[in-house]
Amino acid sequence: QVQLVESGGGSVQAGGSLRLSCAASGVTFSTYCMAWFRQAPGKERERVATIRSDGATFYVDSVKGRFTISKDVPKNTLYLQMNSLKPEDTAMYYCAAVGARYYCPAARTQYNYWGQGTQVTVSS
Repeated sequence: QVQLVESGGGSVQAGGSLRLSCAASGVTFSTYCMAWFRQAPGKERERVATIRSDGATFYVDSVKGRFTISKDVPKNTLYLQMNSLKPEDTAMYYCAAVGARYYCPAARTQYNYWGQGTQVTVSS
């Protein structure tokens, strides 16, 4: 049974940093695509970053150069390092997974497993 548990959210001022973690069970990183999504109030859930089974990464343009997605295979944990945070980064952040080798879908509907989310609030 797959379980994803996020942690690390909080409130920071603009320019600050946070590191989100997603503890994954029932998932083998070598055969799964892992992703971070976020959803701000009144907006659709959007893909922020993905990491393929082979380690290749994707970032949405708005976070390129500021966010880094990574995974610790022995710990079965996914991370999102967020630097130079902006008020527009304020959202609930979700960890997601789908069984896929060498591929990460763009559409959120293609991800089978989701965490409960962790709130990130950035004040100006």
